[in-house]
Amino acid sequence: MTATSTKKGKIIAAVCFVVVVIGLAFFLFSGDNFDVLKEIFSTSATKEQVQNSIEKLGIRAYIVVLIISMLQVVLTFVPAEPLHVISGISFGLWKGMAVCLIGILIGNTIVYLLYKIYGARLTDYFAANVDFDFSSAGASNRLALIVIILYCLPAIPYGIICFFAASMGMKYHKYIFITGIGAIPSLFLDVGLGHLTMSTSWTISIIVFVVIIILLILMCKYKTQIFAKVNEFVRRSREKAQNKVGKYNPFVYWCASSLVLATIRSKVKIKLKNNVGKLSKPCIVLSNHGSFFDFVYSGKLLYKEQPHFIVARMYFHHKWLRFILERTGAFPKSMYSTDIDNVKNCLKVMSGGGVLAMMPEARLSTIGRFEDIQDATYKFIQKVNVPVYTIKINGGYLAKPKWGNKIRKGAVVEAELNQLFGDGESQTISLAEVKARVDEALTFNEWEWLDNHPEIRYKTKTIAEGLENVLIVCPKCGSKYSLTTSRNHIACEHCDLSVDMDNRYALHGVEFKNIAEWYDWQCDVFRKELKKKKFALESEVELRHLSENGKRCTRYAGKGVCTLDREGLKYVGTQDGTKIEKFFPLENIHRILFGAGEDFEIYDGKELYYFVPENKRSSVAWYIVSGLLKEKD
Repeated sequence: MTATSTKKGKIIAAVCFVVVVIGLAFFLFSGDNFDVLKEIFSTSATKEQVQNSIEKLGIRAYIVVLIISMLQVVLTFVPAEPLHVISGISFGLWKGMAVCLIGILIGNTIVYLLYKIYGARLTDYFAANVDFDFSSAGASNRLALIVIILYCLPAIPYGIICFFAASMGMKYHKYIFITGIGAIPSLFLDVGLGHLTMSTSWTISIIVFVVIIILLILMCKYKTQIFAKVNEFVRRSREKAQNKVGKYNPFVYWCASSLVLATIRSKVKIKLKNNVGKLSKPCIVLSNHGSFFDFVYSGKLLYKEQPHFIVARMYFHHKWLRFILERTGAFPKSMYSTDIDNVKNCLKVMSGGGVLAMMPEARLSTIGRFEDIQDATYKFIQKVNVPVYTIKINGGYLAKPKWGNKIRKGAVVEAELNQLFGDGESQTISLAEVKARVDEALTFNEWEWLDNHPEIRYKTKTIAEGLENVLIVCPKCGSKYSLTTSRNHIACEHCDLSVDMDNRYALHGVEFKNIAEWYDWQCDVFRKELKKKKFALESEVELRHLSENGKRCTRYAGKGVCTLDREGLKYVGTQDGTKIEKFFPLENIHRILFGAGEDFEIYDGKELYYFVPENKRSSVAWYIVSGLLKEKD
């Protein structure tokens, strides 16, 4: 569907909606129907007069109340409570509730359809006018309870609650059930109040009215505090859901891993070797991290041990990924940032006699070689003093590199499980020795491994595509961000560079044997630039934060300028409509993470600052420079 036809459809839907509303208004205020309204909403009528009027007016009275009940949902600014009270006065408790509820359900259905047509802009508009954390509520695992709480709060029209519920991506049957059930408690109270007024003495009615009015005044006066408490409950439930250790579900684990393995095995030959047998628990399993699919290779080796993997926090903000991760024993971590909840979860796994599985490099290998590990990881290994095992994966990066667009057919992946430390052994040696032995066990070099496997050929016609997002400096003319790739060919837009890559990743037409050598030369280029006194990386960026609606991992948060120099990383721009200046000191930065041709990112506690630069190919430069700035002279 084209943008023009979509826009035209929205205009037609808007016109139809306006026509229907005008038609209903005309129906309500024309002829005898206006008399119906006056009779029903009369404040001086006695119980007998109201009941006689209802009997005389017949079904029209019910239709009028039903229509108004529907409109107060759709138009949002029409207050619901007075109509519900009057329905109780006019029709009694059960008939009044039935009429109003039918109108509410019709209105809820119209809201659902409007959201499907016009999208999240409507919800954003309403959310801006209510002091409620809709974003956090959307990520909560207590969504139904939150919807019911919203119905009970003052100053939130039913229509806004419906727009919020619709924005959560519910199927219609679930949406109409939750919003219908949510409306019943407050509807029962309002209609019941009207019924009580007509069925008891005026003294009791006046007392009830006074009590209700006092409660409403107090709720309105302390509305800010009430919303603050509700928001605190919502955020707490969200954080608890997003920070807990996932409860291992063998069936979900088997289905998820089998599905991915079935896809990989059609192109990749996987060789798994367990040199240990059954693990001694509690324990830690460390794995190198050359490919996104390392979780699958490691998970297959550890399937019977029910491992708990540490996974980047960002992935827990996608609804379906979180669903799978929580049911496969995983829990989140803010990479290269202080994360107390992660430490608590690690200790919880240990105290529960579990298997803690981690990839301590904490990022995908950029160029097919071992990356460094934070010192805190070695200290943690020594402190917990439990058995430690390692999984060494070779060939994973070459099967699907960080920058590559497809799994390479003909690839071979080898994963081997070995024991590194016995129970209590890590505390009998120095921290330096722990570091040396861990690094030795996990160090991998895909290019050396490939040299030892001359039989491997990667059968893909696009083997070089995507490399321009990692190799960004031309070795012939020195220009940056001028390299292009197509199929197995690399060229430069500024000179006559012409390089081919064969089916074993070897380069032809350039001085480098492979892309790792090219990358090392590229790092030297940046290393020389860093010697300039006023060196700094700078770029206009789009800022994204962790998403809360579960549809994507991140959400748009603002625009600004990022600068990286010897002092650290600075962002100056907007954040959710507010101008900010955010600074990350260099001493607190281990590495700036990056997605090849996508972004560079850094965690600040439980929040992610995900920067999309104007030139996405420059993302790797921020990663390279952040590492070089930490080098000691």
